[in-house]
Amino acid sequence: MEKILAPLTNPRALVYDPNPRGMRSAREAVAAYYADHGAAVDPDALILTTSTSEGYSYLFRLLCDAGDEILVAQPSYPLFEFLAELEDVRLRSYPLFYDYGWWIDFAELERSIGPRTRAIVLVHPNNPTGHATGADERGKIEELCTRYGLALIVDEVFLDYPLGTESLKSFAQGPHPTLTFVLSGMSKIAALPQMKVGWIAVFGGEQDSGSALSRLEVIGDTFLSMNAPAQIALPRWLEGRRQIQRQILERAVANLDEIKKADLGLHQTHAGWSAVIRLPKVGIGAENLHEREGVVVHPGSFYGISGDETIVVSLIGPLKEFARGISKIAAVATAS
Repeated sequence: MEKILAPLTNPRALVYDPNPRGMRSAREAVAAYYADHGAAVDPDALILTTSTSEGYSYLFRLLCDAGDEILVAQPSYPLFEFLAELEDVRLRSYPLFYDYGWWIDFAELERSIGPRTRAIVLVHPNNPTGHATGADERGKIEELCTRYGLALIVDEVFLDYPLGTESLKSFAQGPHPTLTFVLSGMSKIAALPQMKVGWIAVFGGEQDSGSALSRLEVIGDTFLSMNAPAQIALPRWLEGRRQIQRQILERAVANLDEIKKADLGLHQTHAGWSAVIRLPKVGIGAENLHEREGVVVHPGSFYGISGDETIVVSLIGPLKEFARGISKIAAVATAS
């Protein structure tokens, strides 16, 4: 705890030195984070925000007029609907489908593109499915964006939590054939949602990215929302991220193994903190599990997954409690 709080007491925080992109030292720390992922990111291509939610707000303002459209995958976290409504932006969904793994339905994605579409949002890895976008899918979605003149918004908050042996490739790694915005922040990277630190990294053609950065700077200057203590502390927090990431991953992998041992209908997941389970009986559902067994899970419908028998469980709960909950779910699922 002292290692987290100590940087906040730096007396430099008492000097008011507003920068709409964020302090240079903080942006350099973010660039170093991406260097660890094999990506060369110019600190001047970064805009600091208080969260990825604020980052989306900035981008919706940048890219859209009232009534314009943004495409978002389904299933996905329902936060996007509220953010879009606040910015007078319309959301249209494109489907992920499950067939021995999650896949983007590119035919439906292309059909969803209309005259007022301005960007495609890609959550990599997706929440809650854990679907990680591979090289082939990345190439297809970038080709669509280039052909239709769309921006690509990539949310990578769960990038550091692969549930297999292979690490995930960040979209910060080039090349970038279309205007691309990569979002992340400390809420997931270091499990520090209360510290309110996020960012937008901007990539693409020099003219397009430069224009976008200039306009984002105006938006950032309008709000100047990032506080100095958090920016000064950011380098230390990023340096110390691996310890908490290791603990979270160990717990998530152990809990995922409990689901596999219970032989429930686990959908394949690549990364993240959640797992999707399709129960073998219609009518069990999240509500019945809570009422009958005291087990709290999300219904799949919360994320836009159809079917009452689909539930979503958090993989970061305490190990013993999680194992007990999974055993109760398995008992209900297999009861005659």
